[in-house]
Amino acid sequence: MIRVPDSVQSQYDEFLTRYGISGRELSEFRRWLRYYWDFCGKYGHDRLAAASLPLFLDKLASKRQSEEKRAQASRAVKAYWAMVREERGRRSEVGGQGISGREIEHPTSNIQRPTLKFQENGDKAKDKASDKDPATRTRSRQGSLGSVGRGRDLYAQAKTAPPESSLICRESQNTDFPENVTTSSWVREYDELRDAIRLRNYSDRTLKTYRHWVRRLQGYTRSKASRDLTTEDVKAFLTHLAVEEHVAASTQNQAFNALLFFFRHALGKEFGKVDGVVRAKRRRYIPVVLTREEVNTILTRLEPPYDLLVKLLYGCGLRISECLDIRVHWLNLGDRTLTVHDGKGQKDRTVPLPETLIPDIRGQLQRVWQLHHDDLQAGYAGVFLPSQLEKKYKNAAKDYIWQWLFAAKRLSRVAATGEFRRYHMQGKEVHRALKRAVGGCALTKRVTPHTFRHTFASHLLKANYDIRTIQELLGHSDVRTTMIYTHTVPSRTKKDRKSPLDFPPSEGGG
Repeated sequence: MIRVPDSVQSQYDEFLTRYGISGRELSEFRRWLRYYWDFCGKYGHDRLAAASLPLFLDKLASKRQSEEKRAQASRAVKAYWAMVREERGRRSEVGGQGISGREIEHPTSNIQRPTLKFQENGDKAKDKASDKDPATRTRSRQGSLGSVGRGRDLYAQAKTAPPESSLICRESQNTDFPENVTTSSWVREYDELRDAIRLRNYSDRTLKTYRHWVRRLQGYTRSKASRDLTTEDVKAFLTHLAVEEHVAASTQNQAFNALLFFFRHALGKEFGKVDGVVRAKRRRYIPVVLTREEVNTILTRLEPPYDLLVKLLYGCGLRISECLDIRVHWLNLGDRTLTVHDGKGQKDRTVPLPETLIPDIRGQLQRVWQLHHDDLQAGYAGVFLPSQLEKKYKNAAKDYIWQWLFAAKRLSRVAATGEFRRYHMQGKEVHRALKRAVGGCALTKRVTPHTFRHTFASHLLKANYDIRTIQELLGHSDVRTTMIYTHTVPSRTKKDRKSPLDFPPSEGGG
């Protein structure tokens, strides 16, 4: 996570404390500022731009944060903006430049706002006097931004503004605050995107990826109203990805597919023909492949259950998501097969289980049985089930056959119902364990969990398995995807490879 600089954090704390924010509320404001700072840093948004706040709130909504939490986050961000404005006013005052008349205006500024309470009695008396005397109130509003009165007005606006509203900042051209920025919220559009994804039974990972690119487009267009979006906006965004961000061709294609789906199924618009987009340069990628000795070296350094998981990645050619999704009933130890359900593209396939892994799998199943027994004794609500399966089979979540082969260590609490359920191990745990193991091997190759899938295919090809069989075992839709592994093994012909200069005269074709 990108950290808030210590100087900014201390100034923010002092600003809030000055206006009576302390204790738990202060901690919550600090937390939201930290999340906002990290969000803007990761997605390339200006932290002082008004358009960044609706994007941040949409991100919180996607994380299922309540409306109350989003409102608090909005106040925390606007308090940060008010602090920056106050600091700028103080600097301008020191420089001898008046800045009266520059205010942060809010679309709901004509609504009667509640009075912000302060601890100092002197401030209370001053406020009452200002309310009674119009001349005093006018002088207070025309004072410098560095004054306490101006800071109070700014913070009162930040504290009482609704979370979904926009903040329009009117400043000179030299300021970081944008002018005349459209900050339309896309909450309804994100809901439409989610519904369209789930209607087609696409995975949660697809939803997350598509939301990411829609959010990037929203930031690029500065939250332009979705009804005004055109194909030209998408063309400009895709060109921006290639020219300014130098993304890979596959990343640009992913963005294009996500936005195409968004236009057609969430906005109900025809995408039209996209011409004139600068295409990212496509490079031929040759995957990293380990030798059998390197695989064995890594496996000896892994602890249970990560060693079994990586053995399945290599021994069955699984994706890490497919391996983590394994449930008890996927395993057929009698026939030595593993059936992968709902793999990439919602496809099922069957792969052979290595004979050498059968004892390890039986041991893991015994541990799963014991964990399941303890969970039942503790009264848990079962495991998470796909889609609407639990409505069809009421007790399936507590059946042993539906338990995860690689279960999470802790139960997860469902916020909506308060139930405790079991999920599978997280992918980041596998990445960390593998990184520790590889770090002690002094390998010269970059190793990830997907490297073992590449190694599986390359070793089969090297053992003279035909490319069509490897395609089926990997679950590829197109054999051209599998053909990439022909570049990872040495070419085998009847003769050793030689340069034509080394050919005898009889073979020189002369």
